[in-house]
Amino acid sequence: MIDFSKDTVFKLSPCKPKDIAPTVQPIIIPGEEIISSFKAVRDFVVFTNKRLIAVNVQGMTGKKKDFTSLPYNRIQAFSIETAGTFDLDAELDLWFSGLGNVRLEFRGSDIRAIGQLIATHTL
Repeated sequence: MIDFSKDTVFKLSPCKPKDIAPTVQPIIIPGEEIISSFKAVRDFVVFTNKRLIAVNVQGMTGKKKDFTSLPYNRIQAFSIETAGTFDLDAELDLWFSGLGNVRLEFRGSDIRAIGQLIATHTL
């Protein structure tokens, strides 16, 4: 899902954490809680109290999944861009130590709340 060799954009919309919880529950560690989740067509991103988990659903049946775990403690910097009048998408840029930049694009989401979540766990 995330190509670390270039800036990557995903158009994500809010979804209910309970809808995606069964998929990520096997990799959730004790004390970790899902805070919010966002879905593209088949792929999705989960924000927990410890990390961001990007899930790439692969193949025609969707049984194969790639889970990318991005811990908040590896974030060196981040940037949020709010939606505008004509540009309705909001963006989150994350710079990870040893990894580079990851960009996520959100539709219909409160990007400020996401920025506060990232700030709470990185500052």
